[in-house]
Parts: sequence; C-alpha cells; structure tokens
Amino acid sequence: MATPSAFDGAQLMAWARRAADELNRRRMEINKLNVFPVPDADTGSNMAHTMAAAVEEAEQLGSDADVRQVAEALAVGAVKGARGNSGVVLSQVMRGIAQTVSEDTPGGAVIADSLAAAVTFVDRAIADPVEGTVITVLRAASVAAAEAVASAADPSNPGIEEVAQAVAEAARVALANTPSQLEVLREAGVVDAGGTGLVVLLEALLGDATVQPTEPFDLEPDATVAHGTTGNLEVMFMFAGNVDVLERELSVMGDSLVIARLEDAAKVHIHSHDAGAVIERAYALGEVSDLRLEILPADPTTHVPERVIVAVTPPGALTRLYELAGAVAVQPGEDVVAQILATIRRSEASEVILLPNGLLNNRNLAAVEKAAHAFEQTVTLLPTVRLVSGIAALTVHDPSQPLATAAFTMSEAAGEMRTAVAHRAPRAGLIQGGPVAKGDVVVTSHGETVLIADDPITAVERTCKRFLAHGGEQVAILFDPEQFDRAELDALEDTLGVAIMSYPADNLGAIAEIGVE
Repeated sequence: MATPSAFDGAQLMAWARRAADELNRRRMEINKLNVFPVPDADTGSNMAHTMAAAVEEAEQLGSDADVRQVAEALAVGAVKGARGNSGVVLSQVMRGIAQTVSEDTPGGAVIADSLAAAVTFVDRAIADPVEGTVITVLRAASVAAAEAVASAADPSNPGIEEVAQAVAEAARVALANTPSQLEVLREAGVVDAGGTGLVVLLEALLGDATVQPTEPFDLEPDATVAHGTTGNLEVMFMFAGNVDVLERELSVMGDSLVIARLEDAAKVHIHSHDAGAVIERAYALGEVSDLRLEILPADPTTHVPERVIVAVTPPGALTRLYELAGAVAVQPGEDVVAQILATIRRSEASEVILLPNGLLNNRNLAAVEKAAHAFEQTVTLLPTVRLVSGIAALTVHDPSQPLATAAFTMSEAAGEMRTAVAHRAPRAGLIQGGPVAKGDVVVTSHGETVLIADDPITAVERTCKRFLAHGGEQVAILFDPEQFDRAELDALEDTLGVAIMSYPADNLGAIAEIGVE
C-alpha cells in the first residue's frame, strides 16, 4: 500500500492509536529504565496514559473528522490527561502537530514542522531543562526532520516515509547517547526512559496506516508501580488564570517544573516538598481542576565532586578517551553551549575546569563565561587549542592542588605543546605553502602551513622531526584509523627516538592531530 503524501484525519488517528498501543505494550519495559529525575518507575505508565487520553479525546469525533480536528483533539486530550514530566513533554508533541498539520501540507513537512514546534513548546514548558533526557532526543529528531526535508528528492513535497525514517534513526542514536550526557543514567547502565517512550512514538510513524490497536487501553496506573513513602510529592493540575505569574512563583517552590499551555489553560507539573504551599498558591492565583498528587521516592544521596573537568570532544573514541582520563565529555554542535552549562549545573561541583579543545568559537566561549556568572560555581576556561593539547592538560591535573595551581599547571602543559593538524587538500591549487594536488596532505599549525606531503605517514614523520628539532621528549598523535596503518605509527618511535602515544580517533575532522612536548 503506497504511503499517502499528506496526512488525513484517518491516517493521523491510526498513527495515534498505533503509538498508544505500543506505549501501552511496552510501559513496564520503560518503567524499568526510569531513574531520572526520580526513580519512581512510572515513566512508561505516564506516557501510555497520556497517549491513551489523547486517543480517547479524538475518538469522540465522528469518522468524517478532518486532520486538523483530529490533531486538535489529540492535543487537548494529551494536555488534559498528561501524567508526569514525560507525559507533559509528549503532550507538547501533540500540540506541535495541532499547530502545523493540514491536509494540504506534505506529510514530511508536517513531521518536521511539528517537531520544531514541539521543541519550542517544551523549551517554554520546562523551567530547568536537562540534557540527556527526552528533550535531547526530541531536539535530535527535529534537526533530522529538517535535514530530511531539505535533502528530499522534492523538498517541496517531502514524503512521510523518508522523513519518518530519518527522524526515527536520529532519535535512536540520540537515545543511545543519553548515558554519556547524564551521569545518573550512566551509573544505572540505562538509557533515558522518557526518550525511549518518544522513540516508540516516532517509530510508530513507520508502521502501516491500517494497523489498529489489539487491546483496549488501560487508563489507570499500574498497580505494581510503587512511589515510595517520603514527603517529596509530584503535584499535577489544570490551571486557568495568569500562567506567567504562576510559573514565576512556583519556580522557587520545587523542581521539575513543567507548564504545558493551551489557549485558555495550562497543565502544571512540579515536584515539591511543600505541596500544600504549591496548591494554595495555585488556588490563590486562578482556577484549579484535576488535581493529582503522588508520593515520590526519597532523593538519592550522591557524592558531589569538589571539582570536575568538562571537555568538548567529538563523539566516539575521543569521548571514551577523555572520559577514561577523568573528564566529562560534551559533544560539539549547535547546542554545545547549552550542553556545557547543563553539564556544569548538573555536576554541582564547586569548581569546574573547561577544556574547549579548539571546538568552541569566541562567541561560544563568551556565552559560557557570561552564563556561568549566574552559577554558584567557579568555572575556569583553559586555552586548549587542540584535542591533543587537551589531553596534555588532563595528564598533569592534580585534584589535590588548589584550583588556581591546578589550572596554571594544566595551562602550562597545553601551552608548551607544539601542535599541528593534517588535512587532505580538497582540490588542486596554490596555497600558502606552495602548489598542491587534490588529495595531498597539508599540515598546518596556528594557521600557518608547515609542510605538504604525498601521503599521511610521511606528513606525520616530517612534522614530528621539524618540531623535535626544537626539543621534545614525547609525541602524541590522534589519527583517523581509515588513513593510517597503526603499525607504521608505532614504528615512528624508533625512527624519531622519542616516546609516541597514538590514539585512533573517529570523527576527528582531520587526518591527524600531532602534539610534541
């Protein structure tokens, strides 16, 4: 059966039923992943309930309802029926669809526009967003959707299937990476529960439009889910009144504050140790309905490190290398500043050392420095201009030393390392160092051409010899494993007469980085 080029009411309804059915079927699996923001083991149940409430609202429409009517009903049902932080996020995806869908808009464009709108709604709804959660997965899916539309065979009429495939794949990758962004997930050995539910929702776009749910939805929470016995409560309610004032006042009365807005109301979610005060303020400021309270587990007690080192590194082997050396890795990208700030805040460490490794521009660095002034943490930026110089700084870090002393020693190690980077020439031409043929290896250092060579190993050897002529005891090489034979690099130790540390580095963005110290 050919996939329609645009959504209609029946197709959108079939997707919603399919998503609700799959969330319901997998809710216990998702519950078991639930360790953040509190390990209350109900994320799967909350998302299943929220999606089922959306379907229940839309099923009250007649069979001839158009796609916009279905989308609006799904959004209203999801917002009103939202449970938990993850349920509120899911409801904002439904709002995104309602804001953008029409029978005249190609389905692929609807997916992209809906996810972009959902990102905006979620950013507005969540008072203190945390990376490595469902938010990260949603943002990755939105970026992939926009790219899929732009690269479609016909960008003016992108198909549902080609965009849905890209979205699902990006969401899966982002989900797999959540443990590297959130320590509590890494320690528990799980991916984010809310992100898993979102992947299920997005993967449902790939299913056949004729599939129907195989069992009725259970709108009640699982009897097996336990919520603990402490005084920290999850408070949820519908609110009609001045939402901005409510948000401002509740922001200091708890955490995990999420406010999902409708035209004339909002769904409010907050975790608080003083639920009574939260409820009193809500009633004082407007009209409250559908009030629901649940006891949350006790807050885990964890050791707060006095100092952490945050390093900007590409994904893959380099991230693992930096993490093994004791750093918290943050991947470069459009949201790198937000990710750095979220990592710093989550760490709760009193002292933070940031290694930019040449992957942050001046605007990024200024944004981090300015934003960090609002934290009750001391953030020190080190001048690591390359990934190899970041490694040099890490190797001399002494956590027992005062911050100023440790930062000085690390900066000195990074600054004394002579570094270069090797690239392939993309085309033939005349550059600063002379004429090059397409594919020649060009080595540069601080913007100046060091040399041009025919092959990678020759380029590395000649660069090392040039740097070592001015002194040095050790060479560090990060290399693209597709460009080098590891045995050839190891043999350079005898040729050069110094110790060589070489590391394979996918996603390096170059053939090699070379550091001599």
